Amino acid sequence: MRILPSSRTLRAPFSIGDGYATLHSPILSISRRTRRTPVSARVAASGVKGYTVYNHMLLPTVFDSMEADYWHLKRHVQVWDVACERQVEVRGPDAARLVQMLTPRDLSSMTIGRCYYTPMVDETGGMLNDPVTLKLDDDRYWISIADSDLLLWVKGLAFGMRLEADVSEPDVSPLAVQGPKADQLMTRVFGEQVRSIRFFHFRLMGFQGRQLIVSRSGYSRQGGFEIYVDQTSLGEPLWDALFAAGEDLGVSAGGPNLIERVESGLLSYGNDMTRENTPHECGLGRFCDTPDAIGCVGRDALLRVTAEGPIRQIRGLKIAGEPVPPCTELWPVFADGEQVGSVSSAIWSPEFNTNVAIGMIRMTHWAPGTMLEVGASDGTRAAEVCNLPHD
Repeated sequence: MRILPSSRTLRAPFSIGDGYATLHSPILSISRRTRRTPVSARVAASGVKGYTVYNHMLLPTVFDSMEADYWHLKRHVQVWDVACERQVEVRGPDAARLVQMLTPRDLSSMTIGRCYYTPMVDETGGMLNDPVTLKLDDDRYWISIADSDLLLWVKGLAFGMRLEADVSEPDVSPLAVQGPKADQLMTRVFGEQVRSIRFFHFRLMGFQGRQLIVSRSGYSRQGGFEIYVDQTSLGEPLWDALFAAGEDLGVSAGGPNLIERVESGLLSYGNDMTRENTPHECGLGRFCDTPDAIGCVGRDALLRVTAEGPIRQIRGLKIAGEPVPPCTELWPVFADGEQVGSVSSAIWSPEFNTNVAIGMIRMTHWAPGTMLEVGASDGTRAAEVCNLPHD
């Protein structure tokens, strides 16, 4: 790949979406608008082969190959540079009120030390983001966002409502440790007490004289942790400590893996859902307490959706045939020649020996076992609706 000269150049193949490399040799131009992370140098030294741009930052997507990275994630342990999971900090007397305005999930009983998956919506009930929200104190929250400029929406609400809440993006760059050996590795760096962290909880853990937030969470079903590195200078020392401690565990650099993500039914904001979709259409109704989420700006709109029910919803699909090509645009889904949905993510699963996919399907055809046709970019394929995650 060729990269245009800039103040900072990264020599690695360009990738699209969740990690597919293009068939040609495009140019990825890196400037100050595409920010490096505290461990970008370590990622490059680890042999990264692909990046995508996420929240205006570089997100590594491929190291060995997508399939090799997938098997390694399922069998060993990986360290991910996910500094692109930017934090929106909300702090002040009206912090709790402002955060509740963002989501139909009731946060009134949320305690300090908890992480909540929080669908966030606009006034129409449309999805703006699907972050994990951490409650650091009664008047302080971190919203760990997916790929969208949620910061501007939150600042706008704070200003427009004249709330006593400061909204900012702090210097926090998460590292994720994911895989079946994650507990072993984290114990060697942070001590046995890390094992006591429950799922979607966090604790302060010591590292080189600093107290870092460590949560049991992550963007895979393989288990693991996220470490909220709140000082850029700690990024490389922490990376080095994890690799030194995990040499005999087969630790490797990695990143969110498209195959594992689709198998696991983990949704990608901007790919599988957008502002055109409600949380209920995205299968996220279990994270919504709309009647109790007093103050949520989209509450009235979502109350109507809750009463009527969605007419389409995200489902899994198994697509027949050889491995599908990259799904870089929506593929239409048909039943008897009529379009009844679309596929947003698709990939060959080496473990299940079939193509697995995520799509938005009309209620008349979303029952598991329903046979449909997918208009993939290389032709029409037979497909079967199934539940998520794929099993």
